[in-house]
Amino acid sequence: MIFADSSFFIATLREKDRWHKDAVRLTGKIKEHLLISELIMSESITMVGSFEAGKAGKFLYEYFRDNCRIEFINEEIMEKSMDTFLKYDGSISLADASSIEIMKKYGVKKIISFDSDFDKIQEINRIH
Repeated sequence: MIFADSSFFIATLREKDRWHKDAVRLTGKIKEHLLISELIMSESITMVGSFEAGKAGKFLYEYFRDNCRIEFINEEIMEKSMDTFLKYDGSISLADASSIEIMKKYGVKKIISFDSDFDKIQEINRIH
């Protein structure tokens, strides 16, 4: 299993994104099942919908529902996410901190992302 960040989905669907070609190239190489969170869903659908219109956001929602393992944030994950957020002194977002905590929960070491903030996390190998 590999965790997928919103930057990957946005770049894949938005041809004007600076990472679009890289995202498309990576799409063909991913063999693992994708793990995401509800925050990744929200970020991705909102951004894709705002750039490409609502139907593109709906398409992405259906893709997530049919092809990804979606982890919903509960109180325990949120508390751990806040600890991680504080550990990095606010230099990563709360959404990124929750992604890290979900990865820990499932023993996932790889994330597909164009967000270099994940390079701060030694336990994670960012695929980009």
